[in-house]
Amino acid sequence: MSIPSAAVPHSAGTDRPASRLPALACDSHMHIFDPCFAPSPHWPRTPPHADVAMYRLLQQRLGTARAVVVTPSTYGTDNACTLDALDRLGDAARGVAVVDQHVPDAELDRLAARRVCGLRVNFVSPQSWGETTAQMLQTLAHRVARLGWHVQVFMHPQQLVALEPVLQSLPVPLVIDHLGRIDPAEGASGPAHAALRRLLDGGKTWVKLSGAYMRSSVGAPSYADTLALGRDLVRAASERLVWGSDWPHTTEAPGSVDDAHLVDLLQAWAGTREAMERILVDNPARLYGFGDTI
Repeated sequence: MSIPSAAVPHSAGTDRPASRLPALACDSHMHIFDPCFAPSPHWPRTPPHADVAMYRLLQQRLGTARAVVVTPSTYGTDNACTLDALDRLGDAARGVAVVDQHVPDAELDRLAARRVCGLRVNFVSPQSWGETTAQMLQTLAHRVARLGWHVQVFMHPQQLVALEPVLQSLPVPLVIDHLGRIDPAEGASGPAHAALRRLLDGGKTWVKLSGAYMRSSVGAPSYADTLALGRDLVRAASERLVWGSDWPHTTEAPGSVDDAHLVDLLQAWAGTREAMERILVDNPARLYGFGDTI
């Protein structure tokens, strides 16, 4: 039985995950929203208050030690909030930034010096530049290849299918957000799942096992309709999967997501302690450049 812990803002419940996480476990997808930093004028909603101190409470509850701070669309191409979070979290954190295709090389170098190691290119949420295009994705991928970065994409399943040739041709590692937003009802026979598997088979694509609630019709606590998809990905390429909480869960109703359930779901996908260690420790260390300690 899990031992209750203190309540965490933006996370329902107080129980810890059913199984203890391995040392140096990484939450590879989360966001910080700090009222010290103004949202971009393009953003239509008031962001939550979800600062580093609040996130540390989640780390204590779940048992994670490392984190990857992803700049949310809320801030447009201003990465100041993410950089501040990286300073506060220290060497146990890495960043994924948002920039436009005309970003100066000097700015990319500045971000790299602050432990940013990838770019997020978002085809789903409103962006400060307007519509995200395949050409923009290609340009950014080529811009950051010299830095050894990856490019992370958030896209609809139909975009995953349509842009598969572009995604296959990128000169950097590709990370696909939130299970590719694939509808669990489609199962393994859907075109998006097939495209995702082909990308994985190519050897340069990674998938974030996160955001299960975005497409699950079963919902919490089990998200049982996602089991087939998650387990298939683990069988296909457990060496190129990472897990993220997606805290503070801005796509969902406030207080509706229990992060301990998301860790338990990962365990159900992974199946073994060895797979959990790979997804939570070994894979993030390779993708994000963590050392052996924090």
